[in-house]
Amino acid sequence: MSSNTLGAILPNTQQDLDAVGVLDRVIQLSVSTGASDIHFEPKRKTLKVRFRIDGVMTDQGSLPLELGPALLTRVKVLGRMDMTIRRLPQDGQFSLELSDSQLVHLRASTFPAIHGETLVMRVLLGHQLIPMDQLGMDDDELFRLQRLTTLQSGLIIACGPTGSGKTSTLYSMLQQLDTANLSVVTLEDPIEVEFPDVTQGQTNNRAGFTFAAGLRSILRQDPDVIMVGEMRDSETTQIGLQASLTGHLVLSTLHTADTVETIARIVDLGAEPWIVGNALQAVIAQRLVRTLCTKCCEEHSLPNDIVADPTGGDADERVVLKAGQMVMKPKGCEACHGTGYTGRTGIFEVLEVDDDLRDLIRSRASTRDYRNYLRQVGGRKLREIGLIRVGTGVTSLAEVLRVT
Repeated sequence: MSSNTLGAILPNTQQDLDAVGVLDRVIQLSVSTGASDIHFEPKRKTLKVRFRIDGVMTDQGSLPLELGPALLTRVKVLGRMDMTIRRLPQDGQFSLELSDSQLVHLRASTFPAIHGETLVMRVLLGHQLIPMDQLGMDDDELFRLQRLTTLQSGLIIACGPTGSGKTSTLYSMLQQLDTANLSVVTLEDPIEVEFPDVTQGQTNNRAGFTFAAGLRSILRQDPDVIMVGEMRDSETTQIGLQASLTGHLVLSTLHTADTVETIARIVDLGAEPWIVGNALQAVIAQRLVRTLCTKCCEEHSLPNDIVADPTGGDADERVVLKAGQMVMKPKGCEACHGTGYTGRTGIFEVLEVDDDLRDLIRSRASTRDYRNYLRQVGGRKLREIGLIRVGTGVTSLAEVLRVT
């Protein structure tokens, strides 16, 4: 057993290891360290355990390889998966009450690999509702997002890669709604947070309850606001667009890199450009950056100018951080588990669709046309926003370059 955090919470002798106890302790450790995912990875001689903490994989040591099958059986029983199937991937979910009476929801996934089944569990804590003013937006972005939640109709898309906080942003928008006087219905996969005054539905592909089928049914539920977990296909996208044109406010997500790619992707999914131009109200591009540990971060001088967009604008205007400017960098200490970072915050690019942009969408403009337009109106890109956070000491230059 490795002499690290995992070894510190498990029994000293292998004879005392049992699947039930080990699973409970590993989940307890994941919650205490703020991990979002737990990975059990069978190797040739050991069962490797890793956590994803603040978006980055961290090694937690290893367990005896022979403990793997028992752990898998335990998770499959809890997640209502088939214990006899070992050569096909499976998914399930379950809840577990920890020793401190904290309830943790977990989404489990198995995958057959060369040395056995790997197991990944997503940790879903029910209390992880983040108020809008704590997402990491500046005052201007916050004001615009709050204004968007007052719209009566239209489509609002949050975009970014997996794990960039899109669902948290949509949840924060739901918190702004007057749910006592509005009918709010969601369609999610899975439901991560429960809202007492919101009707929440969870897709079930095996039963035919897909995003498209669920969205079509929601329209018969007399909703004012609809949240769709993801625009995954052409049918879902087109139903969502039609709903936003018929007096509903629709919130959803797309796995696209930035605001321009999002607009192009919606059109690529088969929607008519004039419908997209009329329906789309705003696109919120976002990333999560790790925040520096205030107990160990160090100050250093930048050797060169740092620009946000090397292709556009005047050379002086492109510089966000100047050579010689003092910024902070991570070091690592016991408080931050040696990473140099504690927690994460968001960086956001909020693009509201105006008449000029609608005309571009309706005319099937190219992505280059969109980018030129945004440059002309002075739109700030994600990297520029992130570099501004570097200048204020919130995060590091390396972290912003990593996620943007």
